Amino acid sequence: MSDDSQEFSLALVGGGPRATYALERLAATIDRLDGRRLAVHVYELGGEFGAGQVHSTEQPHTSYLNRSGSQIAFAADHTVAGAAPVRPPEERPTLHEWCRQRFQANGDAAFDLEPGEFPRRRQHGQALREMFDRYVAELARVPGVTVTLHAEEVTDLPATDDGRLDVVSTSGVHCTADRVLLVTGHSSNDCAGEPGPEAYRAFAQRTGAGYVPSAYPLQPQLSAESLAAGSTVGCAGLGLTAIDQILYLTEGRGGRFESEGGRLRYQAGGSEPATVYAFSWTGFLPHTRPLNRKEQPHPGRFLTTEAIDRLRAAGGRPAEDGGRPQLDFESQVMPLIVLEMAVVHYGTLFGPAAVDLIAAEVDDAYRQFLDGTAGAGQVTRLLPGVERVAALLGGKLRDVLAGRLSLTEAAKAVPGWDPAESLTRWLTVVFGADLADTVEVDPEQRARVPLPSTSPWRLSTEPSANRFDWATLLHPVRLRPGSTQHEFKAAYLDFLDRDLLWANQGNADNPYKASIDSVWRDLRSVISHAVDGGGLTADSHRQFQDQHRRLQNKLSGGTAPEVMAKIRALIEHGVLDVSAGPRAVVLFDEENGRFTLHGDETALRAPLDVLLDSRVHSFDATRDIRPLYRNLIDRGLVRLWQHRTPGQQTFTPGYIDLDERSRPIGLDGRPVDAVTVLGPPAAARRTYHFAALRPNLDDVLMREIVEWLDGVWAALDAAERP
Repeated sequence: MSDDSQEFSLALVGGGPRATYALERLAATIDRLDGRRLAVHVYELGGEFGAGQVHSTEQPHTSYLNRSGSQIAFAADHTVAGAAPVRPPEERPTLHEWCRQRFQANGDAAFDLEPGEFPRRRQHGQALREMFDRYVAELARVPGVTVTLHAEEVTDLPATDDGRLDVVSTSGVHCTADRVLLVTGHSSNDCAGEPGPEAYRAFAQRTGAGYVPSAYPLQPQLSAESLAAGSTVGCAGLGLTAIDQILYLTEGRGGRFESEGGRLRYQAGGSEPATVYAFSWTGFLPHTRPLNRKEQPHPGRFLTTEAIDRLRAAGGRPAEDGGRPQLDFESQVMPLIVLEMAVVHYGTLFGPAAVDLIAAEVDDAYRQFLDGTAGAGQVTRLLPGVERVAALLGGKLRDVLAGRLSLTEAAKAVPGWDPAESLTRWLTVVFGADLADTVEVDPEQRARVPLPSTSPWRLSTEPSANRFDWATLLHPVRLRPGSTQHEFKAAYLDFLDRDLLWANQGNADNPYKASIDSVWRDLRSVISHAVDGGGLTADSHRQFQDQHRRLQNKLSGGTAPEVMAKIRALIEHGVLDVSAGPRAVVLFDEENGRFTLHGDETALRAPLDVLLDSRVHSFDATRDIRPLYRNLIDRGLVRLWQHRTPGQQTFTPGYIDLDERSRPIGLDGRPVDAVTVLGPPAAARRTYHFAALRPNLDDVLMREIVEWLDGVWAALDAAERP
């Protein structure tokens, strides 16, 4: 706080979701200002205050969130540690509740959503903008508080003589800040140095071949002028970004989907590309995100923070700086992930009693693994005991249904097991609750139980089947060598049909979806506990980024059944082609100046008019297309995080080096008190960065905001002291 103005100045660089949450907490605690003066400056380079560019309100109607509206909030709740005071429920609606309010106010059917439905991304942006405006208005009504919005980009933060920071934007300096919160969110990279993208760019510049190096914003990047109707397009990537591009190029150009026989059929509009070839090294789109049927997240039985700490203490590799020992993710963490998935799978299929039996069976192997005495092995090394119990229970239920055993006899054969409970659960999962309610089995009698020959969710009707299979999860479509594009398409459509059924069954009743959702989503905090802050060896962290994060995105980072049903219809129609298969590559046709897609496994060879980069780039301060972080590095205000392990190559992914309070470490090795960095640039400290706040879960997003704001109030109080 300067002596001449006696005004404390706060700058938020980035005006998207995190800035919205920061203003919510600031407004909720503004009584602590106690008559002092506070100037708040918010910088958003695109002018989309509240939403930011990624959540822009101008996004096309074809782009969806991959989370239901009831799982998104805009304010702190009572579960967030240290957050007080908390707004009353009516002042902190979820996105679903906000949509319902909008529907009731204007009757727009687009907002008439159920709690489990996935809103469009622009609806999230509209809600964020409204909440942002509300919090700004609350602050502006407080005497001594000013809030100034700057629709421009911040490019530098030079220090002043009194220890504050000038906030340099594209039009000059409008703010000298006592505290700066960097919440710049996602950006794009200059891909120089990356073999694929850099080679694509160089070829395009040399030959004039069509190439779009960045996906967003979709409208200008994929305009009819730059990508003509009837052209042949390649999407280099098969994640959510590719799905956004594909739907914008089809439905967004006038195509439509019609329901026919329980499936969607695509009707071309005439302005779309002739063919969109979507491909990646894996060859598969993300699995469909299941409908959320759970009341609470899965707490974890084997994959826990305590288990990670025990592993680290017993078998961690010494760190170079003498800090906590480092783990190998593939050999030490993945076995716990796969074990937890299998246990959830069979607990969903056979009920809680099965989990207790499995726990007793694997206890010795589990303890030996945590203590480092189990020896080397595959990621499935802890599964034999799980499979023994599953085979035993499935076999006994098969005998009960066939009339070879009574329930009482089955219970005696497996001490501690309630076969009646498992039978009801199995019937519910495979055939549905309605049928399960009609099946009555006398515990003392042997009697054959007639059942339907098929399951509505394409699950096996054999109690010993529906086994957890890690290999099939990794490779859901397997074809013989030399399979044709037609055979791959047919197999892929069959996989999508089954995957959509499983997703619509939901994450509480489908064992396959439950195992993925309960571990890779609900237990992300445990995975973070293993990875964050250099928790892995340098080599393992590099592999984690290159392989395990991609695996996680494929298994659990998908989108809604509604969206994937459209993708299926596009594949069936033929406008979307995914038949390049795994390990497809882009070749350079020098003679014709065109990219050519080559799928070795299916013999696909397709000349492309335009190649699209269909990825969200990981943050890298040295290659970011925006100059801010490069300037901060040059100034010595921040430095890159370097991950070191004795005997291994140093891993420098491009993240900002931060202390435990998210303050950047300067070139001199000391934390910069005036600055806090949250979001993608802070990935060394926090592996998972999601801009959508989750309600009633002590969300780490809001905990970080609360910690930052506590520091702001402490700094303001300190500035008042003589």
